[in-house]
Amino acid sequence: MEPTTGWRYRIASSLGASVLVVCSIVVANQPFAQTVLTAVPPFDRLAPTVLTDGRLLVAILTALLLMLAALLALFKPHPRRILDTISLTLRRVFGGALALAAIGYFDYTYRLPRTTLLLTTLFLTIALPAWFVAIRRRPAATVERAVLVGDDPASMAELVDTTDLPIVGYIAPAIRYDATQAPAGLEVADGGTHVHTRLDDIERLGGLSRLDELLVAGNIDTAILTFERSDRAEFFGALATCSSHGVTAKVHRKHADSVLTTGTGVGELIDAELEPWDWQDRTIKRGFDIAFALTGLVVLSPLILAIAVAIKLDDGGPLFYGQERTAEFGETFRVFKFRSMVPDAEATTGAKLSEEDAGGVDPRVTHAGRLLRRTHLDEIPQLWSILTGDMSVVGPRPERPELDDDIETNLIEWRRRWFVKPGLTGLAQINEITGYDPERKLQYDVKYINEQSIWFDIHIVVRQVWLVLSDLFVTITSR
Repeated sequence: MEPTTGWRYRIASSLGASVLVVCSIVVANQPFAQTVLTAVPPFDRLAPTVLTDGRLLVAILTALLLMLAALLALFKPHPRRILDTISLTLRRVFGGALALAAIGYFDYTYRLPRTTLLLTTLFLTIALPAWFVAIRRRPAATVERAVLVGDDPASMAELVDTTDLPIVGYIAPAIRYDATQAPAGLEVADGGTHVHTRLDDIERLGGLSRLDELLVAGNIDTAILTFERSDRAEFFGALATCSSHGVTAKVHRKHADSVLTTGTGVGELIDAELEPWDWQDRTIKRGFDIAFALTGLVVLSPLILAIAVAIKLDDGGPLFYGQERTAEFGETFRVFKFRSMVPDAEATTGAKLSEEDAGGVDPRVTHAGRLLRRTHLDEIPQLWSILTGDMSVVGPRPERPELDDDIETNLIEWRRRWFVKPGLTGLAQINEITGYDPERKLQYDVKYINEQSIWFDIHIVVRQVWLVLSDLFVTITSR
């Protein structure tokens, strides 16, 4: 079978999977199949159960919805090798089967009987991997269609000369310089009114605002990102667009320290990865975040009230302190903490210190603030940021944008932290590393990004809770 591409692949993969799921359930629901299964140990303890009429239809629709949700990542037209395709499909099938089993646990009226669920899972572990292998987009030895995407004409012109990839055009703002504006290395022609480069030998497909439609219309396999700097808007926006269309994104190795990479590449180009978590893992992580934040706000509500009263009795000032922090992909959001310093503390000193930058002996720290800082209770309002989606429970701690800019000057790898949502706590925090030691903090943050999992998150949270309780115990016993 010839490999399918673009929307043809999305339609074929989803329809084919739907048909296989429905057919597997229908076959598994047959009395003969049920009898064969229950004759084989250890399944002989199960009783054959056959659904009929409306119950079967609703059970099929329920199973189809959950299984398609589990298989969602496979519907993206991304080139995969045979073993990778089989492995990913099996993981998704087992994830969908687990969701169906969970419905049975909650005694859903139209759940699949255990015998039918077992047979359906068995059939799908054979049929679905075979289907996705048959229609997969095969990684080609040479990429058929590649484009340059960016705003750096010098790098684009260089890549046209040096890369072996067949470039069909470039997507960039209109580029035209006079002799005084031309970047170094570009040839000025036409009496200084035009800069002639190798870009003139290939077609300009359009501007960056049309990137989404141009990738689809041109059936593009690979986009080579050639931005002057991996900035917060265009660069990450282009990565996101490539990811949504299953287009392989490559960057020059000079940007490799600013992005997450897959470790593969061609010559001076290296593959970039936008999201270190797949769809299923992100859903579980988000569910954990919501459950943690809701539980924390409810359980700590009496303590929150007591803290609010203590702050008001201390100096009568505002309860919260807000500050802009860097979020995922370099965006910003406003983070809140219980105020632990006098109102307008930065304005009174002219310093750019934040609440967490100032030491415990700072005269601007209030009496209530000293206790809040030592016990980390001033961080409680950030549970609301987790609930709204600005933060996660676990991730790199968000920094002020101006501090990010300062650190980037010496640590270009710092931007790797932007590929995950900032967290209430993180691997650096449980090892007591702060922004005062950015190199070590970056090492821990990158380690978390590379190794993150829901179990890793739970381990970090348990460790952080233990540290908070220890600090609270020491504070109480020392008074």
